[in-house]
Amino acid sequence: MKQNIFKMEVTGKIKHLYDTQTYGANGFKKRELVLETVEQYPQFLKIEFVQEKCDVLNSYQVGQEVKIGINLKGREWINPENQTVYFNSIQGWRVDPLQNAVATTPETANAQAPAQTASVNDSEPDDLPF
Repeated sequence: MKQNIFKMEVTGKIKHLYDTQTYGANGFKKRELVLETVEQYPQFLKIEFVQEKCDVLNSYQVGQEVKIGINLKGREWINPENQTVYFNSIQGWRVDPLQNAVATTPETANAQAPAQTASVNDSEPDDLPF
């Protein structure tokens, strides 16, 4: 059975990084993070990284702004009571730091605003010695 996977990207700030967990006799590894989106109504997305992708999180910290390549996955399972149950997951596969992202607060907004420059009227003579 072919599984459809929807690939996309999401950006935000790392809110929480969990430790890598190992499950079962085969050593399945999973590591999760919570990403807080930066928008009017922030969302808190729990994103899982599995197997060798767990290691891509090693160089990131809480508070860092990142862009994450994700896959949306969904599956169907029939439980022992013969009921159909559906599961969705957000699985990360790549993380890139957002280099130019700077958190803006009311205090830092004024400091980050471009300096106002006096306008020069081209019709006036330039009296500067250089």
